[in-house]
Amino acid sequence: MTQPLVLTDRSDGVCLVTLNRPEALNALSSTLRAALVETFAGLAGDSETEVIILTGAGRAFTVGLDLKELGGEVDAAATTTSVDLSEAMARLPQPVIGAVNGYAITGGFELALMCDFLIASTEARFADTHARVGVVPGWGLSQRLPRLIGINRAKELSLTGNFLDAATAERWGLVNRVVAPESLLDVARSLAQDIVSTEPVTRSEILRIMDEGWATTLGEGLSIEHTASVAHSRAEVRADRVASRRADIQKRGRAQSHEH
Repeated sequence: MTQPLVLTDRSDGVCLVTLNRPEALNALSSTLRAALVETFAGLAGDSETEVIILTGAGRAFTVGLDLKELGGEVDAAATTTSVDLSEAMARLPQPVIGAVNGYAITGGFELALMCDFLIASTEARFADTHARVGVVPGWGLSQRLPRLIGINRAKELSLTGNFLDAATAERWGLVNRVVAPESLLDVARSLAQDIVSTEPVTRSEILRIMDEGWATTLGEGLSIEHTASVAHSRAEVRADRVASRRADIQKRGRAQSHEH
């Protein structure tokens, strides 16, 4: 029986989405892209899923577009989609944690950059080989990467096509933390549960204004925040709600203080 190209595992408000083409290092064939778009479209309307974790099976997160298809060595499957993968991810209302287990190359690097933040295995390796393949980025890498790690570092990666190891990716601010391979999904799930435990309406609005503000100037971003804050306060903030959450926040703060 043929395994699905995308695996989903839902539990406690979290959906683990796994690219499942390990024999091809999860290369993004037309059928895999279509399966991902379909998966994300379904999750976008799933009220039970509050956080998504995206990872890959085997040794790679994904090595990007299937170069055999791109080079005409094999025909692209007839199963295609009119919705671009980046648009499908942009339409997700849930935060997406990228759990980068291995190689994230070119289009795979771009897919990782579409996530809200990244946790990396020590085995993770990033590379932008667009200039070596002869393809200009089309999923946002040339714009997102400089904003995350700085223009000079981004130029170094994109103009050389060199690989970036997990430790350097963390030092440069590309990934939030690096963990042992066997701990990757546990750490990602723990962070996902931390997100699930927050107030959903407020969380969604914070995510929205951060994304909108990141794509504009500081001044415009501050205006976006002010408008959202005023509207949210009028609709959602009540003294009794704040008071009921205060004890939980204090308890959580004390617990995390003892952990460290």
